[in-house]
Amino acid sequence: MNPRGNPAPLAEARRRHSLDKRARVLTVLATLEKQGKPLTFATVARAARVSTWLTYAPGVREHIEAAQLRQAHSTPPSATASPPSQLSLRTELEIARQEIKELRDERDRLQAALRHQLGQQLDAIHTPDTATRADQLNALNQDLTRRLEEAVSENATSRARITALEEDLTAARTSLRRMIRTENTAR
Repeated sequence: MNPRGNPAPLAEARRRHSLDKRARVLTVLATLEKQGKPLTFATVARAARVSTWLTYAPGVREHIEAAQLRQAHSTPPSATASPPSQLSLRTELEIARQEIKELRDERDRLQAALRHQLGQQLDAIHTPDTATRADQLNALNQDLTRRLEEAVSENATSRARITALEEDLTAARTSLRRMIRTENTAR
């Protein structure tokens, strides 16, 4: 793996690997054409040990189609060609299944490596931000705790004031009632 998270070496290795596969396809194509074997995309892919997808890719497909045209014009189709046997079809099917399994395994390995690499890059990017964010959250927590204590104290003071005002109001009502009674009895 690339410990610093630099994707350039991975991209360069992938580019070289792709160029190698394409060169292998062209070499196998030339060999099969010289041997006079029937040229199909699957045959070329199998002989070059690459995916069939690559044989249909731009830059490769044109070469295979051109070779097929040359082969079609140079040799007439054989009237005595026999259909493939069951054994050869089963063999080709088994080979294709094995190639598919290998390609899936390679895909899974590459996906796991890519996930690991991306995880390392994300960890490297977010580490300083996490410490800064933690400091900000701690400061905010302290400020909110201080405000809560002030609000609780203010609430207690307000309740005491309300109680005193209620007592004063009750006393004022009682006094007012006495004054009204006294006025009413004096008349």
